[in-house]
Amino acid sequence: MAVTSQQIAQIAGVSRGTVDRALHNRGRVNPEVAARILKIAEELGYRPNSIGQALAGTKRNLKLGAILQSSETPTIQDVAAGVRHAAAELRESGVELELREVRGRDTGQVLRELDNLISMGVCGLAVAANGAPEFLRRVDGLFEQGIPVVTLNTDAPGSRRLCFVGMDNYRAGQAAAGLIRQMLPAGGLVFPVAGHVNNMAHNSRLRGFLDTLEATGASDIRLLPCQPCFDRDDYAHEITQHVLRENPDLAAVYVTSNGQKGVCKAIEEENRKGRVRVIAYDLNEPNRQLLQSGDLSFVLDQMAFEQGSAPLRILYQYLLYGKAPEKELMYTDILIRTQYNS
Repeated sequence: MAVTSQQIAQIAGVSRGTVDRALHNRGRVNPEVAARILKIAEELGYRPNSIGQALAGTKRNLKLGAILQSSETPTIQDVAAGVRHAAAELRESGVELELREVRGRDTGQVLRELDNLISMGVCGLAVAANGAPEFLRRVDGLFEQGIPVVTLNTDAPGSRRLCFVGMDNYRAGQAAAGLIRQMLPAGGLVFPVAGHVNNMAHNSRLRGFLDTLEATGASDIRLLPCQPCFDRDDYAHEITQHVLRENPDLAAVYVTSNGQKGVCKAIEEENRKGRVRVIAYDLNEPNRQLLQSGDLSFVLDQMAFEQGSAPLRILYQYLLYGKAPEKELMYTDILIRTQYNS
């Protein structure tokens, strides 16, 4: 198995950036540290691949691009923080980042940002994707051009992307169904709330939830029709308020997207706090507060920060050293959070 710069860094007790500078003689490294790194690399038989040699020989920096959708939501703000953190780490290794944040789910805007970044000379992209056919075709076209794409947070299955970093949303929906089953042992009425109709992550969470309830024969758990809130708290508030007034026996709300703050506000205004349970996603700061106050019962956390930071490192390793990701689907952990572990 080929030796990686990460392994050398761990043995030497330094960062990957320091290893990169020492191996390629760029940037300042303490001479003793550099000598130790080179000795370790020689003993392990480390050899940079042809891509890395070409980049080092031309002294060309790597320019990476990242595009995030639904940038107005707290979850994607956490993803963006992860992107910026990884970019800061890699900057010392000559990596430049161009980050684009798109409000809402706008395929046309994403494609325009892709064109813009390609025109700027990026050689790899990390993109919060969707399943629109035109987006899938664009990813395939970029592959043909030799520009790898890593999808994050939301995937583009069926495309020729390098890999996906994010939650297994179907399994997360299954986990939510299990929590509902335990929360409502005698059954009850549940209202599912989704985000954007074209968000594959939200749809997978809903499908996993519904399939699991059906498969376990939970006929005593009754479901209202799912309604989209488009990741907006004001929409979520309005539709939840209407559902509460029409259904005095409502027992729980399952929120697959952003919008949980609006849901909780409606429940409190209708004096149903504590009687209507809420399951939502992502341990961001607003949700942490809602957990602590008892407005949310459970949060399924998808490690949004890691979803932002990992793709840039994957692209760096692939472009500079030819190291392919270990798996096509790099799933982050599904963490169940309550007010006691948030």
